[in-house]
Amino acid sequence: MRKELSPFWLLFILTGLNLLNYLDRFVLNAVHTPLAQDFGIDYGDSGRTVTAFMIGYFATSPFFGYLGDRLSRKWLIAFGIFVWSLGTLLTGFASGFATLLLFRVLVGLGEASYATISHSLLSDAFGPTKRNNALTVFYVAIPVGAALGYLIGGEISAHWGWRYAFIWAGLPGLLMALVLLPFREPRRGQADLSEGQTLPKPTLKDYGKLFGNGKYQLVIWGYVAYTFAQGAFAFWGPTFLETVHHLPAPKPDRFFGGVLVVAGLVGTLSGGFLASAWQKKNPAGYAWLLASATLLAVPAAFAALLASNTIAAMSLLAVTMFLLFLSTGPINTLIIESVPVNLRASAMALSIFMIHLFGDMWSPEIVGRLADAWGKDLQKGVLILPGVLFIGGVLWLALALKTVSAARARMAAQSMALRT
Repeated sequence: MRKELSPFWLLFILTGLNLLNYLDRFVLNAVHTPLAQDFGIDYGDSGRTVTAFMIGYFATSPFFGYLGDRLSRKWLIAFGIFVWSLGTLLTGFASGFATLLLFRVLVGLGEASYATISHSLLSDAFGPTKRNNALTVFYVAIPVGAALGYLIGGEISAHWGWRYAFIWAGLPGLLMALVLLPFREPRRGQADLSEGQTLPKPTLKDYGKLFGNGKYQLVIWGYVAYTFAQGAFAFWGPTFLETVHHLPAPKPDRFFGGVLVVAGLVGTLSGGFLASAWQKKNPAGYAWLLASATLLAVPAAFAALLASNTIAAMSLLAVTMFLLFLSTGPINTLIIESVPVNLRASAMALSIFMIHLFGDMWSPEIVGRLADAWGKDLQKGVLILPGVLFIGGVLWLALALKTVSAARARMAAQSMALRT
């Protein structure tokens, strides 16, 4: 009989794979300027490379969510790692812009399988008291992987060309795709159910309840706004510093890579652990963290994008990124804990579908098109992003107030029941 990995080793392996996931994704952000010059495309078409990735990512996520609640998750994860790594490697061999878009769709498809399923494995390995901290550690891979994407992509591109950046980024995943297959995966719901208790298979009616779940919907629509802004910031950030503040390449990539490591690590970890402590004292602790961090990021982002001084702009961008990373762990914990146990993979899949369909699938291209329309002025284009962040913060504030109201109603009902 195959041995089940301990929760620690499962978290360690999945976090490492998630790091490769984001490294492969963010290599494009580091090299899109020389890539655009090579293919002769403008800002809008450059943003379309992200749109192509998101088509593969969000369009297939419901399919993998459905499979993730029914089939072996380790095999689905292995498939996803292999496909996204192959797509990354092939991007380096793209013969034209249309071919490049096709390979980015392939990368998105592979990442959809991993992203929808890995959370449910961790949720089955860690109970409610440890789950948010485990997911926080898992999501530390976002800033580290993204930073490596910027740094490795920028350095390889500067020395050997943008094609080699994709080739070298894709190779490790091809070797790591099968790492989970020798082990037995956790039983679905084992951290939440008693011994011998099993989960029913989700029905179409169960899926429909996700759309009527007010708490889940507020989490997701706030996440949509957050992802819209964050995706465009990530894509256009280096180009903003190149064109508005005239920093020569690869300095902007090095800046974003360094800030992602520091602000991402410190922000993700401190936000996750702070949210866990807040949640112990307040039933809306996770939601209060999301709302307060995002609303604080709004004025910092406006100031960063309007600053004429380069050092001030870079410092404020770093502050904005730190504030945004505070929310990384609690967002996903709320998604998982606001739905029934047997719908976790499907709930994560629907969240991926929504945040990318209405969020960062379009935001880099929208910012690029606005910049083109306003006389190739990228500074004007990115100014829509703090406004979108404000919408997300307000939605998460509504989630916190709704959670507090529901908790008070439960306490009142319990008090009344005791008196009678």
